[in-house]
Amino acid sequence: METAIGVFAARERAEEAVKSLLERHVPEDRIIYLTRSESEAQSMGKQLGAYAGGFVGGAAGMSAGVAAATLLAIPGLGPVFALGFGAAALIGAVGAGTGAAIGAGVAHDPDAPTPSSGVGSSEDSEFFHRVLKEGHSVIVVRTESSQVASSACKILDELGLSMERRVTAKNTVTSRQANGAVVADIIGKIALAEGTGMLRETVRNFLEHGHNRILLNLEGVDFIDSAGLGELVRSHASIRSRGGQLKLVNPSASVHHLLRITKLDRVFDIVPDEASALSSLRLAAAAKSVG
Repeated sequence: METAIGVFAARERAEEAVKSLLERHVPEDRIIYLTRSESEAQSMGKQLGAYAGGFVGGAAGMSAGVAAATLLAIPGLGPVFALGFGAAALIGAVGAGTGAAIGAGVAHDPDAPTPSSGVGSSEDSEFFHRVLKEGHSVIVVRTESSQVASSACKILDELGLSMERRVTAKNTVTSRQANGAVVADIIGKIALAEGTGMLRETVRNFLEHGHNRILLNLEGVDFIDSAGLGELVRSHASIRSRGGQLKLVNPSASVHHLLRITKLDRVFDIVPDEASALSSLRLAAAAKSVG
């Protein structure tokens, strides 16, 4: 399953992205839209209904196009509006236990999955919390189709907050141990079909062998796309669920810029060098043993 994440500062760009996703035949049940703005949710709901309704028979309208329009009440954040067939599946990840239909402006399909806590745990709730708190909106596309993922990434990277693509070295990753932690030295891209699978397998291998104190050395990474963002969020959540810690070490200037504009710099623990990362892990371990 690939997860592509697009972060948007302007409603118009987000609406254009949803329209483009549907026009490129990204299934509407793979698209999730999150925002704190009720007016934005109302507008996007109408757009989703119009566009998706057009693909399913026009007259079917918004109810057929938007399977779920849910209002989440999240402590410390307030109301969050979640739209799309997969919206209910993110409720547990974002941290809300229940949801309610937004209102007359956005349809709620009674056949949609009912909200439940704990669903969608593959995503990291802190990421969504941080991005939404800053007033940005988020589009998430989840799919097992490489073709759909490719189309979604192209659109989200073009219209969302993203990095400029550039020519990079061939992707490589080398693993090593360092004073109680494991380090993955990554060179190249963390992008769809060019690094997301490599990162996923590396983290999975670490966890399967009992290593949950993980450093990702990003000095040699100069491009991350929307699928790469999704994989970083997924890795973070997986490691935390095993009681571990993840640190991003010395990201390149372009990667650090992307993490900053998408607010991931407030989610991940980013350290300037390996020595600082290892010292932080030792201090955390000492504090835990005392506690």
